[in-house]
Amino acid sequence: MPANSSNYNIALRSGQKEYRACLIRGEYPYLPVLDDVLAGLKSYSSVELGTIQIPAENIVGTRTAGRTTAFARNFMPLLPPESEFGVKWENLCEAHLSEGIRDSVKVYEYINRYYVEEGNKRVSVLKFFHAATVLATVTRILPPKNDSYESKLYYEYVDFNKLSGINFIWCTRLGSYKKLQSMVGKKAGEEWTEEELRTFERFYHYFRRSFESLGGKRLRNTTPADALLVFLNIYGYARAKEMSSQELAQNLTKIWEEVVLLREERPIELVLNPPFVKKKKLLTKLTSTLTSTITSTLTSSASSVETLNIAFVHDKTTQDSSWTYAHELGRRHVDQVLRGRVATHSYFNALAGDPAAVLEQAISDGADLIFTTTPRLLKASLKAAVDHPEVIIMNCSLNTSQKAIRTYYARVYEAKFIIGALAGAMCKSDRIGYVGDYPIYGTVASINAFALGAQMVNPRAKIHLEWMNDNYGAAVARLREQGIYLVSGRDMTHLNSPHPGAFGLFYHENPERFQTLAMPVWHWGVYYENLVRSVLDRTFQDEVAKGKATNYWWGMSAGVVDVICSEKLPVSAVRLARMLRGAIQSGNFRPFDGVLKAQDGMIHGSEEDVATPEEITTMDWLAENVVGELPAYRQLSQEGKATVDVVGVEKVAKQSQEEPEEDA
Repeated sequence: MPANSSNYNIALRSGQKEYRACLIRGEYPYLPVLDDVLAGLKSYSSVELGTIQIPAENIVGTRTAGRTTAFARNFMPLLPPESEFGVKWENLCEAHLSEGIRDSVKVYEYINRYYVEEGNKRVSVLKFFHAATVLATVTRILPPKNDSYESKLYYEYVDFNKLSGINFIWCTRLGSYKKLQSMVGKKAGEEWTEEELRTFERFYHYFRRSFESLGGKRLRNTTPADALLVFLNIYGYARAKEMSSQELAQNLTKIWEEVVLLREERPIELVLNPPFVKKKKLLTKLTSTLTSTITSTLTSSASSVETLNIAFVHDKTTQDSSWTYAHELGRRHVDQVLRGRVATHSYFNALAGDPAAVLEQAISDGADLIFTTTPRLLKASLKAAVDHPEVIIMNCSLNTSQKAIRTYYARVYEAKFIIGALAGAMCKSDRIGYVGDYPIYGTVASINAFALGAQMVNPRAKIHLEWMNDNYGAAVARLREQGIYLVSGRDMTHLNSPHPGAFGLFYHENPERFQTLAMPVWHWGVYYENLVRSVLDRTFQDEVAKGKATNYWWGMSAGVVDVICSEKLPVSAVRLARMLRGAIQSGNFRPFDGVLKAQDGMIHGSEEDVATPEEITTMDWLAENVVGELPAYRQLSQEGKATVDVVGVEKVAKQSQEEPEEDA
């Protein structure tokens, strides 16, 4: 009996429409053939996966060319209704409507796409009725491993699939599957239970529906799984899986700009100078009378402006952290210079409990602007910013692609270059020590800048690198045991330090006597003053980089970084520091321009090259005259791991998903 029912005719029209559309786009209009896809491979292996449910949308072609022209590229039929093919298709359609198609099809999986060997018509019917999954006996084709992005990504998927049984998600960024494994609370290499798989599957179904309802299908190079990682990074899996479909959709809407940001190849806009730097020359030409008039006007206007409430949230206290103490001095500076226009409050030890609760308290106390002063508070900051878009929240970190908050950091590598030059001039044995804290964005650039500065003055200088890993004294002692007495250590002294002179560039031939020669200065007060002023005059609110996350990365030209020289330095060394500072401030000299050689002999840049801010912030290599290496993730303390998890350089941070956790 001819297949003349409306179902086949509807399917046929869909196939014909797809066929014509492919021709117009210049694409092959029929189903892809796996044999053709594999023709370019010299070798491959296969593994049987058994009979499982597979995503219908990932079934894209046929194993051989035998039936390919019977279907359009969307698996809808192209043959006439009265053909034998049409009759069989219609019979399958009726069987599906009456009792369901129960027999499995036979497919081959290659790079997360499925090609049918037996059951093409069954797949066509199931796709016509929008089936989410198809029961299939699967053989996986494994191509040879190589160093290509595609190969690495696929084998990350294969490893994740073996552990979880999940075949319905696809990520487009390396490391994503390992992050997902960690986010759902599973250790590296730990298998999922059937219940965990089903729970995730239900949650993902609702998430994907919300993603697509917001226009996710139109996002370039972004899959639902990519968006899921953004969502889980903010809300966490434990909370997310308990959300109702309505709550999930509402929360995804809140963070949609973060998802959209994924499509940008360069999602971060680095702002290298505050607005006042550009206007400085013009302002200096104003007459004193005009200046007085403007000042008077601003003062009278300020009295009518509502006070801006500012909260500073710290991870530690001023007693146990020089970093916290420096930011607290910055807060006091803002209080003094903007008295009457702002009210500031400090919240300490946020990580001793729940940092999210501390931020909620600050908001409840009326904060309009919140500064969180450490990268370890980034995640809590992002969550608070999403929940409270009326509050401006900024985090002190570098190279973070988050749209809901802005980040700020200083180009301290400029000061480190100058101090390196001083070290090169002062060293007696050509061996100089350097103590790093954690391998995070900006830290590697500081190490390399110091090394380049020393090398410029003393081509024989070697920088011996040690990592403090929460034991600064031990790192300094290890250098002294090697006979290295000139050291670049912590930037600031600790209030309770047993050796208060062991900071900046110092000399310590006597283990009980530390002589500081120079130190980098982070002028957080100047930084905060300019950020707050931009909020008060609304230039901050107007300064939005379209489709970008805004990171402020100011340096010497903005007055937020400097070098202080000790009286113990010879006059010639002080003059060298001043000359280099002036050249860097004016932009006439940049430490990372030109040819740069790494430890492994790799050449970075050329004589004409100007290192981009992105290249500097993401450095994960060490200069040729550095003796030492980046620490492995497993070697870090718990605080170090927590910091690296958020803003660690990729070479170290990615190890967090690769190394199994040790049992306590």
